[in-house]
Amino acid sequence: MSDLLKLKPEEYLIREGEESNEMFFLKSGTLGVFKTKGNVERQIGTIMAGELVGEMSFLDGQPRSASVKAINEAIITVIPQETLDKIQGSLPPWYKALVNTLLDRLRRANARIKV
Repeated sequence: MSDLLKLKPEEYLIREGEESNEMFFLKSGTLGVFKTKGNVERQIGTIMAGELVGEMSFLDGQPRSASVKAINEAIITVIPQETLDKIQGSLPPWYKALVNTLLDRLRRANARIKV
């Protein structure tokens, strides 16, 4: 079962470095993706309604790679880890290998991005 979460502008959904137990589906509103270098937080992306957020850490168990906060009021569906665990049990092993390969490549590409 998924829960709904409402965020006001400037409220954080995710903080860089946190552990992940869920991912999110943005039903309405806009979210900003931020990376911190030193004491400076810079926006590096935008999440629009209809997109997922927090999926990388949710799938590979790594710490959150960026912070995410509301740009304007946002309504979000919370997708808990238990939901993924149920679905993955019915998938072939090669599918999980595919997802892990893509995530690894994406994380390496993200690490090369300068903030």
